[in-house]
Amino acid sequence: MVGRFWAEALGWSAYRGGSGVATYVGPAGGPVWPDPVAVCVDVVAVPEPKTATKNRTHLDLATTSAAHQAELVARLQALGATPAHVGQGEVPWTVLADPEGNEFCVLEPREIYRDTGPIAAVVVDCADPRAMARFWGEAMGWTPHEVTDDHAVLRSATDAGPYLEFLRTPDVTTVPDRVHLDLLPYPGDDKAAEVARLRALGATDLDLGQGDVPWTCLADPEGHEFCVLAPS
Repeated sequence: MVGRFWAEALGWSAYRGGSGVATYVGPAGGPVWPDPVAVCVDVVAVPEPKTATKNRTHLDLATTSAAHQAELVARLQALGATPAHVGQGEVPWTVLADPEGNEFCVLEPREIYRDTGPIAAVVVDCADPRAMARFWGEAMGWTPHEVTDDHAVLRSATDAGPYLEFLRTPDVTTVPDRVHLDLLPYPGDDKAAEVARLRALGATDLDLGQGDVPWTCLADPEGHEFCVLAPS
């Protein structure tokens, strides 16, 4: 259900993974990585329901005009999204939750996001945006566009696709991340060497009860979970 929601929300397609564990949501034509203009969405079933605690990571969706923003919000609500209140107050963007309660934002039109595709940014709550930008910039090879004590912004070295943003948030919760990043090494890369490089940057090993799987679970310096997938 969540996979179908996000496929329709983003105007993409949903594909069932060969393992049957995940639904991949990506641009039409199939899940092809590395995609230069898209951050794909993987939806994995877990037994634990969403709690009332706000996710530490969420998506921001881009719009091109006030009319587009209003139309998108109405369409998303018709698909099953509901208004969400996370203490945002009076803001020009709209905060919604998907059918399982995962929060996301529909942004007002902003020039910076004019060429990102439907996902404007992946936004991560954190205590130290500068430190997070250093780690993730080196981890992904992405370029910093803005780094302050309160907000850090990264984008791919090709200046294409969504941004990765870190937002200083007081009292960041440390519950397991319901939304997290997956990193995929380039074809031909050595996954073990890549995992070792990430550990040297400050990542730590993470045991989520995943067992014997082809991906490696790690945590960044602030404890946000992420996975390194096996290269295709």
